[in-house]
Amino acid sequence: MSCLLHMSDPHFGTEQPDVVRALATLVRTELPSALVLSGDITQRATRAQFARARAFVDSLANPGLLAIPGNHDIPLFALSTRMMAPYARYRAAFGDELEPVVDVPDFLVVGVNTTRWYRHENGAVSAQQAERAARRLAKASARQLRIVVVHQPVAVTREEDHKNLLIGREEAVRLWAEAEADLVLGGHIHLPFVLPLHEGAGGPVRRMWCVQAGTAVSTRLRAGAPNSVNLIRFEGGDGERRCTVEQWDCDAGDAQFRRARVHSLALGTTRPRP
Repeated sequence: MSCLLHMSDPHFGTEQPDVVRALATLVRTELPSALVLSGDITQRATRAQFARARAFVDSLANPGLLAIPGNHDIPLFALSTRMMAPYARYRAAFGDELEPVVDVPDFLVVGVNTTRWYRHENGAVSAQQAERAARRLAKASARQLRIVVVHQPVAVTREEDHKNLLIGREEAVRLWAEAEADLVLGGHIHLPFVLPLHEGAGGPVRRMWCVQAGTAVSTRLRAGAPNSVNLIRFEGGDGERRCTVEQWDCDAGDAQFRRARVHSLALGTTRPRP
């Protein structure tokens, strides 16, 4: 069974060395097919912070990486850079592609850049971005788990987090469901959870799930949630489609990621592919 590791909001510049080492151990033990990094890679988008983040990723020697920027990956105080070249430092560390795709035998993962240089925290997905991701999802093989990656969440569990919801999410989720997406991964609010997107009023009919990750290695913990990452396991086949989302936590002082929660998710059916 293949797996990918979903990590978010490491906020390099506020990282905890013991937790960074623990995460490296987890990756080397589980050997995921790909790493998904859903934004806020740095705390203040400095060159030094991007260099530390890149060095950490390179140290893992993982064959696949999908990274997208978060709102913290655009310079906040360097106003001229923010306006004229908001992604220059990000691109220098993680490449020019802001909406990358990872296509491996069991997973198709499509990144969507939901940051905007003129927004401090809130994110948005345009109709063009949603349609572009949907077209790529439609090319998935019948054996692949189809995943969209955003930074800001498409669903939340707490009333106080409604202000953080991704702008444009309703139409995007509808389009991605029609394109047979299974999961939408996100971060931003530093709270790990799994929610069904198909059970709410006005939501898609096809089964699709929101999967959020906590902060991977930062001191910026919220609402009592520890540092955490997700391992997503899937084995394509001709039977009932299911995947497993495992939440792995690193509690304060433990210096080890341990499996804390397991979600077994029933997935929607897929149309035959040529």
